[in-house]
Amino acid sequence: MADLSSLKDLAPAEGQAPVHVRKVDAQGRSYATGKRKNAVARVWVKAGSGKIIVNGKDFSAYFARPVLQMILQQPLVSAARTGQFDIIATVTGGGLSGQAGAVRHGVSKALTYFEPGLRPVLKKGGFLTRDSRVVERKKYGKAKARRSFQFSKR
Repeated sequence: MADLSSLKDLAPAEGQAPVHVRKVDAQGRSYATGKRKNAVARVWVKAGSGKIIVNGKDFSAYFARPVLQMILQQPLVSAARTGQFDIIATVTGGGLSGQAGAVRHGVSKALTYFEPGLRPVLKKGGFLTRDSRVVERKKYGKAKARRSFQFSKR
């Protein structure tokens, strides 16, 4: 390569969207990792009857609060795929709320790997974005992350 002008021939044509391909293993499952706060969920999605299992339990038994169950099913409802996929998830770390968010993130990513056509719907719903908010660390000289000790002049 004599000069940098020959680089323009190597660049891909502008305006082309990246092509998303189907990623499925030998058993017909797609795998994704979801994260939220300190929770990490490993999620497998395969075509089936709509069973959702989290850490060996039915999801309604593991996430007892209806709000957490709703959070977990949001990607399936928005993609109109309720009852069409079996989902198996193992989740560790964090609390129940963070774990539900991690499973939701993992299900969304796994659905896009299984069926790439669902990506625009899930992206528009915000399910593919990792929520990066985490608890702020405690600083020295402070009661909590930002809370100061009570001040008294005398």
